[in-house]
Amino acid sequence: MTASYDKNIAQAQTNATQSVVDAFNKLDTDAKLAWFYFVYEEMGESITPAAPAAAEPELAPLLLGNFFQLSHDEQLNIMRDIVNRVDTEYSRAYGALKENNQLLVWYVWAVAMGNQIVGMPDDYEGSQAVNDLLAQIQELEFEQQMSVFRTIAGEMGYSEVQPIETQAETGKTPSL
Repeated sequence: MTASYDKNIAQAQTNATQSVVDAFNKLDTDAKLAWFYFVYEEMGESITPAAPAAAEPELAPLLLGNFFQLSHDEQLNIMRDIVNRVDTEYSRAYGALKENNQLLVWYVWAVAMGNQIVGMPDDYEGSQAVNDLLAQIQELEFEQQMSVFRTIAGEMGYSEVQPIETQAETGKTPSL
């Protein structure tokens, strides 16, 4: 499955994958961040990582460079802004990326969590909803997991870019 440039078209196309996306969207902001953390913690075991070779890290210098220099409180606030689609410099930088690069951002952040990136509080325990959602993603096949991740990642961040209308929508044929 390939990622669509049209962010209004969900990548999660089956009932199983769409139900995971819907359950994710019902979580509060910090529960969403916790779920992402747990997902990346499980990668390589019951969850398959996205191929970093499919991404272009040089397109995200603000998120994969400058972000590491910020305080942990600033990093957490930026992550929350991205999840909540708040119009900020970092959220716009994230929203301008395609899904594979957005997944790379979360992957790089997850790898650095607890060191260069703000980590989970030691006493944090996932809610039942987070744990149930983690179990759901673990049951999916690789392509379904990637579909869910692309959909969720693509729905975050801020962007004013709108998809170009199709011929079916406009009734006009393209011309030079």
